[in-house]
Amino acid sequence: MRNKLATKHFYITQLGFEEIGNYEGYLMVKKDTVEIHFFEFKELNPKENYAQVYIRTNDIDNLYQSISDHKIEVHPNGTLQTKPWGQKEFALLDPDHNLLTFGQPM
Repeated sequence: MRNKLATKHFYITQLGFEEIGNYEGYLMVKKDTVEIHFFEFKELNPKENYAQVYIRTNDIDNLYQSISDHKIEVHPNGTLQTKPWGQKEFALLDPDHNLLTFGQPM
């Protein structure tokens, strides 16, 4: 993360995570059984960031609807769709362009 406040706002206010740790240069958030840890990297160039996280869910349709209802931008190439590998998925980018892909087995 480049900016802890921006990351915290996105994950907590927009995605519904809760803060479980906040230390010098470090942030931890959790939602259900998913826990994500961030370290501060102020020099990160978001356009060159290749970090990604895959989050499995049992309710992809309602999660996608919630993302849409909260006007959170879905990645242009990551709309909700069934993939050839048997997963129903969608993806979005956080403020630092970490790719978050959400998936559910079909």
